[in-house]
Amino acid sequence: MIVDFAFDETVAKVFPDMIRRSVPGYETIIALTGLLAEQYAQPDSLCYDLGCSLGAATLAMRRQIHQSGCRIIAVDNAEAMTSRCQQHIQEAGEGTAVDVICADIQDVIIENASVVVINFTLQFIEPTARLALLEKIYTGLRPGGALLVSEKIAFSSEAEQQRMDALHIAFKKANGYSDLEISQKRSALENILIPDTLEQHHERLHAAGFSSIDNWFRCINFVSLLAIR
Repeated sequence: MIVDFAFDETVAKVFPDMIRRSVPGYETIIALTGLLAEQYAQPDSLCYDLGCSLGAATLAMRRQIHQSGCRIIAVDNAEAMTSRCQQHIQEAGEGTAVDVICADIQDVIIENASVVVINFTLQFIEPTARLALLEKIYTGLRPGGALLVSEKIAFSSEAEQQRMDALHIAFKKANGYSDLEISQKRSALENILIPDTLEQHHERLHAAGFSSIDNWFRCINFVSLLAIR
């Protein structure tokens, strides 16, 4: 039986393996997220990881941020994820302080922020609610603060969409997924994960108030953006 995808305990157990086998360049994105956070984190500010899942980006930021008075706020609406995220942080030992919160990121207040990370999460938000979330992030960022967004993207050209889809399938097959597993996952995510085009991302970020937007990573049909307030 194919059911809609959910970030429950079953997914939490296999999530690290699943995302590395499904998202090309994932390790690079996480490592560079930490380095970018180090560059833009400001003393006595908050750094947010929205949709933190098991805390990979949170831990990358925690390792790299050394500015005094910084605190990381890691948020996810799946208790199975936040409980494991908290465990991973405790196991990592000393570092920048982290608060792990189980909540809907659309309900979280963003304030006094110098860095906000939202990795592979915006695509799960209702499309009509995405601009409001980005506007809230923009309002909560300090001047010079950074928003890091990583997403799966769609393409306006049908031919390019087909080429990138085929390459992504080949990537997953090379990482051990069968045709059946790929088909089942696609069916489970069909009504849950709704990607935007890169142009839509830029237009929405501009509409939210960001004037400086860079594409700092792109691999097949995944992209990472840096937007500065």
